[in-house]
Amino acid sequence: MNTQTAQFDSALTTFFMVKTSPEWLGFSFETRLSHARETFQPILDEFRGRVRLNWYDVEFYTAKISDIWMIESKDHHSYQLFCEKLRETPFWDRFFLVQDIFPGELNAWAKNYEVDALQS
Repeated sequence: MNTQTAQFDSALTTFFMVKTSPEWLGFSFETRLSHARETFQPILDEFRGRVRLNWYDVEFYTAKISDIWMIESKDHHSYQLFCEKLRETPFWDRFFLVQDIFPGELNAWAKNYEVDALQS
């Protein structure tokens, strides 16, 4: 679910470490897709331009989590509202168990010291 590929200047990037629940895995692929389209996508649509999701599958490389949701937000308030909406759905701690949340800001050290960030 990469909702946007255009430039997006975020004030906050948050990494959600989530693990699929047995209930989610018990659904057919078609049912999982239907849940995602009917429940998760409307929230993404509501916050389009303010919040962006990149969904990474990692179950191939670790048993601790199955996915990483990288959520970029234009501002903290949009992020908080997005989380409130998501928490009111089965995606939060029913279909996907939220194991940890890591917020961060890209190159904050460079901004704080008013220098160019390292490049690769």
